[in-house]
Amino acid sequence: MTETKFYKDDWISRAQDVADAMRVRGFDYVMRNNGGYLSQICSSAEIFAFLYTRAMNLGPSQAPMVPVAFPGVPGKDNKAYVSGGAYNGIPGPDQDRFIFSPAHYALVLYMALIEVGRMAPEGLEAFNKDGSTVELIGAEHSPGVETTTGSLAQALSQAGGIALGRRLKAEAGQVWVMMSDGEFQEGQTWEAIQALSHHKLDNVSVIVDVNGQQCDGPMDGVMSIDPLAAKINAFGGVAIDVPGHDLAAMERALSARQPGKPLFLLARTDPTRGVPLLKERGAALHYLRFGSVEEKEKYQAACDMMCGEGS
Repeated sequence: MTETKFYKDDWISRAQDVADAMRVRGFDYVMRNNGGYLSQICSSAEIFAFLYTRAMNLGPSQAPMVPVAFPGVPGKDNKAYVSGGAYNGIPGPDQDRFIFSPAHYALVLYMALIEVGRMAPEGLEAFNKDGSTVELIGAEHSPGVETTTGSLAQALSQAGGIALGRRLKAEAGQVWVMMSDGEFQEGQTWEAIQALSHHKLDNVSVIVDVNGQQCDGPMDGVMSIDPLAAKINAFGGVAIDVPGHDLAAMERALSARQPGKPLFLLARTDPTRGVPLLKERGAALHYLRFGSVEEKEKYQAACDMMCGEGS
């Protein structure tokens, strides 16, 4: 967002503006880079806008507006290391922690940080370049990323450990986790939910981008995870299906919290939201690669139109 806008108490308008701006900037950046994870931007923009403008209680960013180059792994001889989590502030006992799970959504996270003023747009100039922390697949030194999640489905386990530690220290802050639906095809996710339930970690809140897609195609064709809410509930969590582009509905769903149980918001989303041209790709939505000059020109025209409408 390039100008200051007065919202007063209208958080929904502000959050929607953030989401819309994320799609515009994201589409433009994907085109500049000759492809990218566009469908993830389309499906999860409102999720990230909701998290950063409404749901999470974060402190001010403690990181440089323009991310620094990767200084090497931290150690006694390398004190210049900046954790990506610093973009979410230094969490006090009453503030929240954000654990970002699907590392291939990194560009979406960077867009969110920019639109809420935690990172400068110039930071994207180093995106996916050698030596940069602004990586295509985010790691613990990438802006907004507190822990390396490596293979998908590891972050929920890490969040559980953090949440248990916070409870032992009597900290009031929540641990928020953003996940993709494909991660529920992995066994570690279910082990983590079982552990969260066993330890009664009601300080864990999970929001899932249920866009029905993964790298090999549609979720229900590769391996169905439905009925997802019923399965999570059977493992001891509280799962609520919610329209993932409806900001007010996501906030209302927070009232479903129950003592002693982790909360899961299953945000049902559209991976072509805002870019209907993506529907022409059928199941090939995971990563946008152009099959011809003509296809790229068609997408560029759609991008130019969106950027013009968003200016």
